Amino acid sequence: MIGISEIEAAAERIAGHVVRTPTVPSPGLSALLGAPVTAKLELLQRTGSFKARGATAKLLSLSPAERAAGVVAVSGGNHGIALAMTAADLHVKATVVMPRSAPAWAVELAEAAGAAVRLTEDMDGAFSLVNRLRDEGLTLVHPFDDPLIIAGQGTVGLEFAQDAGELTDVLVSIGGGGLISGVAAALRARRPGVRIWGVETEGATAMAEALAAGGPVPVALSSIVSTLSAPAVSQLTYDHVSALVDEVLVVTDQEAVRGSLQLADHAKVWAEPAAGCLLPAARRVLERVGDGARLGLVVCGGNATTGDVLGWTERFGLL
Repeated sequence: MIGISEIEAAAERIAGHVVRTPTVPSPGLSALLGAPVTAKLELLQRTGSFKARGATAKLLSLSPAERAAGVVAVSGGNHGIALAMTAADLHVKATVVMPRSAPAWAVELAEAAGAAVRLTEDMDGAFSLVNRLRDEGLTLVHPFDDPLIIAGQGTVGLEFAQDAGELTDVLVSIGGGGLISGVAAALRARRPGVRIWGVETEGATAMAEALAAGGPVPVALSSIVSTLSAPAVSQLTYDHVSALVDEVLVVTDQEAVRGSLQLADHAKVWAEPAAGCLLPAARRVLERVGDGARLGLVVCGGNATTGDVLGWTERFGLL
């Protein structure tokens, strides 16, 4: 289990390489939800998501030999972008493996940063190729199954605990579980009374299914939210979530896209559905906990184009 000392060490290591993103009260979301809301704006990282934190923590830990050999990662979008940009900054050769379902802009951004991008038919194939490249000598920068990655993502929770006012409930999106594992570890140390809720979308329920099964299991992926679409969580992230998180809620893709639209309208931020899913989940939390709730939302990323959002809006009849 990752502890607060590892997260604080990661914060020291990555300072100067990542943005200490704003933690701000949102009057618009507070009015929309009927309870005070504070947002941690990770979409304002240079890479457009929190993923820069873990990638930076990992790359700064590499030995000279590992840096010379290069690194490889699998990604549905955001992790690959973060690895590519961070590796370029640190003069490390990076290879990013993505499924063909990954957004075209994610491929373009990773390539523009200097990474070699390899495309596979699906996410299972992407993980298989990454394992082969690791066996050939590249250092794997896993999107979530790595203590250094989790500690890096945990700096989100450390800053949230330091910068937010009073909170009763914090909501965090889940893909493979690296972000919520680190955030939960930080909050349990710094804000032990806060309830922590994970959020997934239907068709990307790796953590919910793992919790139901008592451990990680492979899941079928069908969600439009590629940045949450891990084919399975890891034992490491499962252990953190099962021990530290109160509950994992599942919302529909339509609800997640509507949440992105509401974040634009009411919070004035452009967020991807991986963050939009927090709003329908927040309504459920408020129904559960009743009066007196003060919500914290980790707005994890903003890497969706206007075309993406317009397409989803039309598909789900949200215009």
